[in-house]
Amino acid sequence: MKITAIKAQVKREGRYSIFVDRKYVFSLGADSLLSVGLVNGQELDEAELQTYKKLSNDDKAYGLTLEYVVRRMRSKGELHDYFRRKKYEPELAEQIIAKLKRGGYVDDAEFARRWVENRRLTKATSTKRLRLELQQKKVSSDIIQAVLAEDETNERQVLRELATKKRKQSRYQDNQKLIAYLARQGFNYDDIKVVLGEEADE
Repeated sequence: MKITAIKAQVKREGRYSIFVDRKYVFSLGADSLLSVGLVNGQELDEAELQTYKKLSNDDKAYGLTLEYVVRRMRSKGELHDYFRRKKYEPELAEQIIAKLKRGGYVDDAEFARRWVENRRLTKATSTKRLRLELQQKKVSSDIIQAVLAEDETNERQVLRELATKKRKQSRYQDNQKLIAYLARQGFNYDDIKVVLGEEADE
C-alpha cells in the first residue's frame, strides 16, 4: 500500500486527507501530520495503516475538544463530562487533557478567576452563589477558596445595588418577598436586614 496523495481539506482548515492507493483512508491535523512525517509515495503495511487510523480518530477527538474549549474556557470537570458524552476512552481523555494543559487551555485556577470576574461584571452575584456555581463546574474546593479570597468585591454593596434594582419592580415592594428573593440569591440574612434597614432610615 502506498500514500498517493495528501490534500488540505477545504471545510476544515489545518486538516489533511490522506489517500492510500488513490482512495481516501484517514485524515490528520497539521501538527500530527508533521510529527509522524507522512509523505506522498510512502509505503505502508497493514499494521502501520491501522496505527495511523487510530491516530486519526484520536486527532479528531482532540480537534473537537479544542474547539469546545476555545468557545469558552472550561474546567477540567466540565471536560470530563464532555468526554463521557462523547464516549471517549479514559486513556484518550487523559491524553487530550494533558495536551490541552501544555497548550494552556486547561487551568482550573484561571478558569475560576475568569468565572468570578465575569459574573461580577455582568450580574449582582453573592459569594455563596459563586461558590456553588464553581462547585457545579467541579472546581476543587481549595481553588474555589483561594480564588474567592482574592476577590475584593464588597458583598454588602453588591447586595445594596441588587435590592435597589429589585425595589423598582412592584412585586418586591413587599419586604418579605424581597428578603426571600435576596436569600435565594445566596446573600446573608443579617446583611439583608442591614441593607433593608438602611433603606428604611433613608
